[in-house]
Amino acid sequence: MNRHAMSANPRRSAAVSAARVRQGAFWLWLAGLVALALVLQLAATGPARAQLNDRPDSFADLAERLLPAVVNISTTQSMPQRDGPEIPEFPEGSPFEEFFRDFLERQERNDAPQRRANSLGSGFIVDSEGIVVTNYHVIEGADEITVILQDDTNLKAEVVGHDDKTDIAVLRVETDEPLPAVDWGDSNDMRVGDWILAIGNPFGLGGTVTAGIVSARQRDINAGPYVDYLQTDASINRGNSGGPMFNLDGDVIGINTAIYSPSGGSVGIGFAIPSAQARVVVDQLLEFGRTRRGWLGVRIQQVTDDIAESLELANAMGALVASVTPTGPAEDAGIQQGDVIIRFDGKEVTTSRALPRIVAETPVGKAVSVEVWRGGESVEVPVTLGELEEAEDQGLLAAVPPGGGVPDEEVDAELSSLGLGLADMTPDLRDAYDIADDVAGVVITDIEPGSTADERGLQPGEVIVEIGQEVVSSAAEVVEKVQQARDAGRKSVLLLVEREGELRFVALSIQQS
Repeated sequence: MNRHAMSANPRRSAAVSAARVRQGAFWLWLAGLVALALVLQLAATGPARAQLNDRPDSFADLAERLLPAVVNISTTQSMPQRDGPEIPEFPEGSPFEEFFRDFLERQERNDAPQRRANSLGSGFIVDSEGIVVTNYHVIEGADEITVILQDDTNLKAEVVGHDDKTDIAVLRVETDEPLPAVDWGDSNDMRVGDWILAIGNPFGLGGTVTAGIVSARQRDINAGPYVDYLQTDASINRGNSGGPMFNLDGDVIGINTAIYSPSGGSVGIGFAIPSAQARVVVDQLLEFGRTRRGWLGVRIQQVTDDIAESLELANAMGALVASVTPTGPAEDAGIQQGDVIIRFDGKEVTTSRALPRIVAETPVGKAVSVEVWRGGESVEVPVTLGELEEAEDQGLLAAVPPGGGVPDEEVDAELSSLGLGLADMTPDLRDAYDIADDVAGVVITDIEPGSTADERGLQPGEVIVEIGQEVVSSAAEVVEKVQQARDAGRKSVLLLVEREGELRFVALSIQQS
């Protein structure tokens, strides 16, 4: 038995060894499979992990470097003291009423003390020799402007120039030593989701730093046709106006200008003028003391899907020329009513709103190529730009072209504030919206979602027949009557609107925010 046992042991040991080898190979294979899965997972999540690692642990170093170049701005304005006695009540036509009115008016003119109205805002230094940028509304109407540095040094400032269309002002302070300054960045490089830093003077508290992201780009807040705002969720409050918005390199990519807030405090919706647009204005104010914008001399409207189809345009893009200003650059170049401007100086015109800004940022006197869609084909038209401000001084923007039409690009902002796009009646519009031949008036071509016109239920294709019970036949008359109503202090205008043979009245609010 011992020999049998001894002779069986080597075979059993060999079998056990083979089993162990197979088991070890299995575990090695499984481990390799797990390792491969981990490698593939890391490869897939690597960019996201790297992106998370780009998130700054702290903004302290950046804020410490930038704070000295951000200033507080304090303004004072003299105002007549109106706290004196009021005219007692007398019967209508009483001689005492006239006597007391004359007496109090003389007192106010000769003896009334002056009181001081104070306001606070923000700004930033862009030149070490004392050039400061802020919002125009921060210093508007001020008798004295004081720039307060981070170390509480007070410097009297003078206005180099201002532009109310973009709400930008440039100041100069006298200084014996160079001041800390910041550089401009390119807002066009910013993407939604990028980190930003805002520094300013909220509620007069002094240099305050807040952080957030770019929430949106190219926002239209009905503040004119020349700015497409950056939106941010960084905390911006009263007093932040005129302060800088920085990227993580410490370059200025925006000027904090406005907030959306039902309560007056920050709700995480703030707006900044992009540096790409602000820098052009600042440079012009420094060079000329005023802006010099390019001027084309057309009144435009949005190209809707219906209009694009009627004009055989593949897409609803560009700016439809509703009228051409007499003696303006466009008329001299041969641009016609009904042309659709689809490219200007090599830049694609995606929407009608984009054109005024592109034109305004083009140097005065430059010869540019304008591509228009006319008669079902593309046509190149060479145009030499005029100057918008000069046209304003000559009254060309206020003139109504023959045959109606709202005068020029800038007046479209009037209708934009109402959320309306309008056009004079044409055969193409009658066909596009199926408007009867006996219907006269002004065609609604576009409604901005959420606007006052949208809230009143107005729709593209409807025809405005009357405003204030007076017949209108051109978009120019609509603008004129809205302006007249505003000048008279009215809060709304009454429209008579026709659609598919039915008439209805619509009270449209014209209050400006």
